[in-house]
Amino acid sequence: MDIHNQVLRQLKNRREGFSLEQPFYIDPDYYKLDLEMIWYRDWLFAGHDCQINKAGMYFTLQVGDYPVLVIRTREGDVRAYHNTCRHRGHRVCTKETGSATRLVCPYHQWTYQHDGSLMSARHMGENFDKKQFGLKPVHCQVVAGYIFICLAKEAPDFAPVRATVEPYMAPHRLPETKVAAQNTIIEKGNWKLVWENNRECYHCAGNHPELCRTYPEAPTATGVQGAGDDPFISEHWSRCEAAGLPSTFNMSPDGQFRVARMPLIEDAESYTMNGRPAVQRSLSDDVTISHIGTMLLFHYPTTWNHMLVDHAISFRVIPIGPEETAVTTTWLVHKDAVEGVDYDVEQLTHVWNMTNDQDRQIVEENAFGIRSPAYEPGPYSEAHEGGVMQFVEWYSNFMIDRLQGKDSTLYAVA
Repeated sequence: MDIHNQVLRQLKNRREGFSLEQPFYIDPDYYKLDLEMIWYRDWLFAGHDCQINKAGMYFTLQVGDYPVLVIRTREGDVRAYHNTCRHRGHRVCTKETGSATRLVCPYHQWTYQHDGSLMSARHMGENFDKKQFGLKPVHCQVVAGYIFICLAKEAPDFAPVRATVEPYMAPHRLPETKVAAQNTIIEKGNWKLVWENNRECYHCAGNHPELCRTYPEAPTATGVQGAGDDPFISEHWSRCEAAGLPSTFNMSPDGQFRVARMPLIEDAESYTMNGRPAVQRSLSDDVTISHIGTMLLFHYPTTWNHMLVDHAISFRVIPIGPEETAVTTTWLVHKDAVEGVDYDVEQLTHVWNMTNDQDRQIVEENAFGIRSPAYEPGPYSEAHEGGVMQFVEWYSNFMIDRLQGKDSTLYAVA
């Protein structure tokens, strides 16, 4: 039985409410299939437009076998390209971030404009047609300051994502922010384990003492269906929406992306040890009330996010192997906030730096246990792990649809 049919059979026959079978978390062939069916075919969060707020500024990322370049053009647009020279394939930009008047391949100095067109190629002869050898484009969309890319030849419709998330994100005016801090950690576990750990707080009380000072352990706090039945959450939504902040739970029909504005514990306003704002300059002038909690944005498979009154935090998930995942955390503050005056980086980042490292250890120990020949899928807690169950259901349904050829032309891989 080939790998496609084997995975399809296992997913169709999986026991609902239980974790996945061992190969889904450790097997290289299953990992390659994840890349082919999901990562190479769908919209992925790449970064923030404030990271490249001037012409020529760029950043790079690696998605499986694809190196990608994201750049701000002279016209002010955000564009993405395959970071592969059209001469002999050398990466055009070899740094994670930078700024360039023109994009020059270090190997033989083929030179490209910001729009991807080939400007010059030395000693290629009179009949060489530069127009045929521009950088290959990658689909790119910007919504409320977030940059998404898609590696497929034909990208899925981005309009539903924009329509759902933009009203919730817009009041935070994220294009008018700057990066206060950013770091990347490598978690030695499959990307699905990273997400499963994120989608519940069943583990929080025993593992996240810093986060639990401000973030509720209640399962509804992670943004799940039925959260509005909680009177505390319902009152929070009403108060925020009266101030012009869309808040109620909203999820796409297939469960891939969702938004909801959730309250923090008691009087807390931010993810700090005392619950007080970490940044004295508010994130947005459009937010006119305090105690807005956190606006949660999830978009499988690459990002979860928190948008608060004083700062915003994005998390980008990128698989780098069957049992390795890169998690990049970025803290955004108002562009006019001054480090050392309006905020202290250590205070701003402390809670999530601690939480990220704790989660890394959890994921890695989880991965250790799953490698055991004694491992078998275990039951999720219906009371506390509904978010995990929803993620696994999304993954299973998504893979089944792709393996059965649904939308095969729409999602053709580049």
